[in-house]
Amino acid sequence: MANNLMRFDPVADLARFDPFRNLDELFRDFALAPRWRDAISTPQIRMDVAETEHDYQIKADIPGVQKDQIKVSVDGKQVSINVQVAEEKKVDDGGLFYRERSYGQQYRNFVLPQEVDDSQAQAKYEDGVLLLTLPKKAGAGSKQLSIK
Repeated sequence: MANNLMRFDPVADLARFDPFRNLDELFRDFALAPRWRDAISTPQIRMDVAETEHDYQIKADIPGVQKDQIKVSVDGKQVSINVQVAEEKKVDDGGLFYRERSYGQQYRNFVLPQEVDDSQAQAKYEDGVLLLTLPKKAGAGSKQLSIK
């Protein structure tokens, strides 16, 4: 005969308690998603940074904007990309049911390992991608000291 005895633990059920487990089911009957979900999905400027012997090459995805809405500034090693997206004028007075397109400001700041020669820097915006070519400043490289 098998022994089916188990030790009773009154705290075990409390340890497995998850108050947010069925949160989506709570909001399932509402027409709109919960407000906190919109705050999580704020888009960011995604980018790739490549380094060659003479320069840094940055590709930043910034779709759906005009090139005059993009500002790039270089200060030594620090690079800043700011994008101001204006809200489109509403054509009809009908209420907006759901919005995924964001309006406002997006920015990305980063520091490169070596200073940039800002007089030779180039920026190009094509097909939703910002292409930056940032030459390294001559003589700004690191120097290894010999210990005597």
